[in-house]
Amino acid sequence: MAHIASTSSIETSELPSPIDPIEEEDSPVTTPLDDPPKEKRRQRLLRGIQRISSSPSLAQIGRARSSSSPYGNRGSLSCVSLAAAGPSSGQYASGNFSSGHPSVPGSPNAECLGFEAIETRLATRRVVYASTTCLPTTASLPADIVATKPRSGTIRKPPYDFWVNMPDEIRVHIFSYLRPKELVRISRVSKDFYKFCFDGQLWTRFDATEFYTQIPAESLAKIIVSAGPFVKDLNIRGCLQIEHYKRAEVVVKACKNLINATLEGCRNFQKSTLHSLIRNNDKLANLNLTSMSAVTNTTCKIISQHCPQLESLNVSWCKHMDARGVRTVVRACPKLKDLRAGEIKGFNNLDVAEAIFETNNLERLVLSGCMELDDDALKTMIHGADPEVDILTDRPVVPPRKLRHLDLSRCSQLTDQGVKALGHFVPELEGLQLSGCTSLTDAALEPVLATTPRLTHLELEDLSELTNEVLSEHLAKAPCAPKLEHLSISYCEKLGDTGVLPIIKKCVSLRSVDMDNTRIGDLVLTEAAAMVRSRAARTSTRSSRPRIGLKLVVYDCQMVTWTGIREILSWNAEIRQPSSNTPTYPTEIIGLKCFYGWQQTVEQHTQRVLRGDFAAAGRLERKWADYMQAVEEAGASGAGLRRRRRRAREAQLLHADEEEGGAGAAGRRRARTMATSCSVM
Repeated sequence: MAHIASTSSIETSELPSPIDPIEEEDSPVTTPLDDPPKEKRRQRLLRGIQRISSSPSLAQIGRARSSSSPYGNRGSLSCVSLAAAGPSSGQYASGNFSSGHPSVPGSPNAECLGFEAIETRLATRRVVYASTTCLPTTASLPADIVATKPRSGTIRKPPYDFWVNMPDEIRVHIFSYLRPKELVRISRVSKDFYKFCFDGQLWTRFDATEFYTQIPAESLAKIIVSAGPFVKDLNIRGCLQIEHYKRAEVVVKACKNLINATLEGCRNFQKSTLHSLIRNNDKLANLNLTSMSAVTNTTCKIISQHCPQLESLNVSWCKHMDARGVRTVVRACPKLKDLRAGEIKGFNNLDVAEAIFETNNLERLVLSGCMELDDDALKTMIHGADPEVDILTDRPVVPPRKLRHLDLSRCSQLTDQGVKALGHFVPELEGLQLSGCTSLTDAALEPVLATTPRLTHLELEDLSELTNEVLSEHLAKAPCAPKLEHLSISYCEKLGDTGVLPIIKKCVSLRSVDMDNTRIGDLVLTEAAAMVRSRAARTSTRSSRPRIGLKLVVYDCQMVTWTGIREILSWNAEIRQPSSNTPTYPTEIIGLKCFYGWQQTVEQHTQRVLRGDFAAAGRLERKWADYMQAVEEAGASGAGLRRRRRRAREAQLLHADEEEGGAGAAGRRRARTMATSCSVM
């Protein structure tokens, strides 16, 4: 009986008869006459409920109905479990559905109900985890892997906070990759970010030139104050926000470890504030005080007393000081190598010149615009006050200067006698600027060019007395010719092809040549194209892009025609087809600045070459040449004048279309009237 009671459900097709054979042995036989009618109705109701509840559940788990054996190892699934509820239940109370035995393992727990009458409602089975009970029998996963629903009161382990557990040194290093403007922005994210964004280690170099116009004065001062003890490189060039004396004093009190300080353009800085800044920073190595009205000779004296490590000083355009302040700094700062004192008065003082001579540590000396500098002062800076003269060479016996860059532009009182003193005494010279010294002639440059083998930059602008001989016989044959990179001879009206052609041939390292308002012609442009062609390697890679290797400035040169300009354009877009059938492309081209009426075409051509569109560049060059030729023909008098002018107008329109549109260009082209007006201009 216990074995029979262990079954959990009975399928409708296998439902036993009201009188079971097993039940006959233990219980009295009941005839159909004694069975009340309502008992039959109850049995039919129960069978219907079993049919509805059992079959869909079996179909869902993909199993066959339990018609073969109702007493197998696993009971069939059912939603209702029946139990006897009293004497009226008959055979169910003592048969298979005994209420004294629980369901078999693997079947859902069911609530056993008794039935008092036909109107009694049957309770449905309560399923705790339906998805689990409907699964087929398989090996279960370990308990620590199975995701279970957390019980009430269970404390879950919080996720690992990678940022909080990171060392502070690594976090500061991550923030160091951000620019100052970005640091200020992300400081609003959280208090933690705010603390690290204003950490002094991130502000060792404070350059406000990029964002000073977009930050309030209070915020700018706050940043400098919070990072003041760590700031070593301070650049507040043009920061008008902190020009107020109170804000400037706050900045000065905070910064005490400066090495590089740039205060250029802070014109409203008070003298006391500037002096406090200099006194508090005895490690200053580079100091830029350009255009500061607070700078005086007293400021220079304070610099000499508190900045023994000074290496670079810029006091250009400081109107309230003179050369005596420079002398104080030069004598007290033995490490000074870079001195810039443009447009400072009093450089005709021989004591100042002798102080510069005695130090002999200067590598860069900028005296541009010092109108009072004369020949005696310059000779004293190079030779000394009373040097010993060698009777064989007739040169002073003094050690050579260490100057590498010398700027004497716009020193109008200098003549040949003063500039000659540079010869044989500046062997390390790399840059020489003499623009605006209108009194100089060829004699002033001959000894200098012959004794400066490292010269790379030479500016001789507006020296109207120079002739072609100084270029062809001295500069072209000088030891510095192969290394010369920049040459400026603009407004030297006597220079022409005779002097410039040897320079273009010999100076193969040239990167820029300014020749505007001279007498050069198309031969110079042709020679420049040949020089770049010979020194620049070509490539067979179609995707490579050329670069501008030589810049020529030839506007307002009356001898330059469109033929020379076309030579440059043609070479820039040249694609060679050698015998190997592999085309080669240029890697270096010439950037040209010519007449205003031609410059737009030249720029369009250069842009197409730089982006690798050689076909469009060549097409533009050909149409421009046709247009220029038609214009020249139209200007000639005689028969066919009207026909030539019509051809010139047609060529002009075609050239304007190509110049504006190009191959594959999108957008609306320029109007015809504008094209005509621009060409006329």
